Amino acid sequence: MNSSSRASAQDSSERIKVSFEFFPPKNGDMESQLWESITKLAPFQPDFVSVTYGAGGSTKQPTLNTVARICSETALAPAAHLTCVGSDKAAVDAVAREFQAVGVNHFVALRGDPPEGVGAAYRPHPGGYANGAELVAGLRDLSDFEISVSAYPERHPESPDFATDIDMLKRKVDAGATRAITQFFFDNDIYERYVERVRRAGIYVPIVPGILPIHNFGQVARFSKLCGASIPDWLARRFDGLEKDPETRALVASAVAAEQVNDLVERGIDDFHFYTMNRAQLVYAICHMLGLRGAEASVGAAA
Repeated sequence: MNSSSRASAQDSSERIKVSFEFFPPKNGDMESQLWESITKLAPFQPDFVSVTYGAGGSTKQPTLNTVARICSETALAPAAHLTCVGSDKAAVDAVAREFQAVGVNHFVALRGDPPEGVGAAYRPHPGGYANGAELVAGLRDLSDFEISVSAYPERHPESPDFATDIDMLKRKVDAGATRAITQFFFDNDIYERYVERVRRAGIYVPIVPGILPIHNFGQVARFSKLCGASIPDWLARRFDGLEKDPETRALVASAVAAEQVNDLVERGIDDFHFYTMNRAQLVYAICHMLGLRGAEASVGAAA
């Protein structure tokens, strides 16, 4: 690498921003794994770390406990996911107030999946927020929160077409959303075309790409079918035959995600949201390969 290439790589790493998504633990072992992951990734100084919220508020207390602990024991800025499935407006507002009381000022506002799971018919609560746009408006009425929302480069599975999908995103932004985070994708051309559509629709908030490191290709492939994310043939070939070889699979997964993010950086993207699945190792390796270093990153790596 010549001196100009090294300087360019350094410049890009200095402007790259990251955020991480975690889910609340269900038991003591999972809680230990979560906090090991948070501790390992914290030195990268993420813009924020988000904590998911189960359908119909099924993980409300674990989510609340997790973000409260992040607020009290770390210097990280937590964002709490919030959905409106199965609850009236007063109940959703009360939950938002609970999160605010422990120090949360950033919400990832989502309509949420039906309690029966992805693919089931969605039925708004009679007295609730009907969709993500109404939820954003309700949060904005409560306080001057930072509000992130979802975006779908391959459109939401329930949307009949891109026009309908992007119209919903515009409604969420018009209601007060400050950022959109995408569903994971593996083809950067799809993301780039989506951003072009969004900009043509007059939407100018950041469209942050959601990056999913592949810990288990079979699981990712099955989930992708449910949520409408495509798996390129070249990606399937990368993992072919590695079902019983976790070490090689992890190396391939790190390389795939780093290649994807590096390509996005070359296209002018500098903000990334990682779906960690509460497992830090792959995300740590990817961030390191991108040139990111935190004040304590070398200590964490040696520990």
